[in-house]
Amino acid sequence: MKDTYILGIESSCDETSCSIVKNGREEIATVISSQIDIHKNYGGVVPEIASREHVKNITIVIEECLKRANMKIDLVDAIAITYGPGLIGSLLIGLEAAKTLSFIYNKPLVPVHHIAGHIYANSLEKEMKFPLLALVVSGGHTELVLMKDHYKFEKLGGTLDDAIGEAYDKVARVIGLEYPGGPKIDELAKEGSPTYQLPIPLNDDSYNFSFSGLKSAVINLNHKLTQRGEKINKADLATSFQTVAISSIINKTKKAIINYNIKNLIVAGGVAANNGLRNEINNLGKELNIDITIPKMKYCTDNATMIAAAGYYAYKMGRVADLSLNSKSSDKLH
Repeated sequence: MKDTYILGIESSCDETSCSIVKNGREEIATVISSQIDIHKNYGGVVPEIASREHVKNITIVIEECLKRANMKIDLVDAIAITYGPGLIGSLLIGLEAAKTLSFIYNKPLVPVHHIAGHIYANSLEKEMKFPLLALVVSGGHTELVLMKDHYKFEKLGGTLDDAIGEAYDKVARVIGLEYPGGPKIDELAKEGSPTYQLPIPLNDDSYNFSFSGLKSAVINLNHKLTQRGEKINKADLATSFQTVAISSIINKTKKAIINYNIKNLIVAGGVAANNGLRNEINNLGKELNIDITIPKMKYCTDNATMIAAAGYYAYKMGRVADLSLNSKSSDKLH
């Protein structure tokens, strides 16, 4: 059977990336141009700056990817592109590049939802077995998604306010850690103890999440201790926050696994790189005797490899678009 090569492009936030993946499973080449050092100066991603950097980098990244793959674009079967959700200015840069390649080289254009990309990053590790439960944890999303087959997404629950990654970054900013704060909270949490009392968010029978109250509790605690002139133990506060946040995710995930009789759990999104969460997920897998898949660290954060992988399955299902395809800052997973 003929191999299928998908060229993927990702530019939904502050990473400009291009990748070529064979048969949805094998990474041939990937290039990522990161803007972290630029946005670090502002304490977070500045959309206008991100867009300008994508304009500078997109052509270079695509050319370098083809060079590393030792391939001409003629050998690519289709172009997969993140059309949303994300920063609209950033998305448009990648989309216009993908449209141009599609038009000039007469290649099918495959639209990929950013979260579908994160989910299908797991297919780069091993074949996805259905039915499965996907735990999506990122800067903009915290969701539990049931999948009974490829591209069959049923959202069981999601965050009612802040996403888990957003909460991590805000807490990091409060205690004086530089952007991106999530990984720094994770590292600092290894050094502390959960000595600060923080509320357990949305401790109910639903599959929904809420992290706004937990974030506010950290902010209020920090303010109260500062007003009293008391020194804050940053490591202990990081540990206290992470312990509560992760336990909330684990408890809801465990409930869904039991109630839906799930044997396969996958984790998706940037927060899947969190060591504390990875450890607890693996412990959950052992406790419930289920199969766990977590992508390699390099596939957790935004990258085009996951977009090309997701694009392969979409392409095989005939999910292609014409040149009227537009970017969306928000869109339901479908």
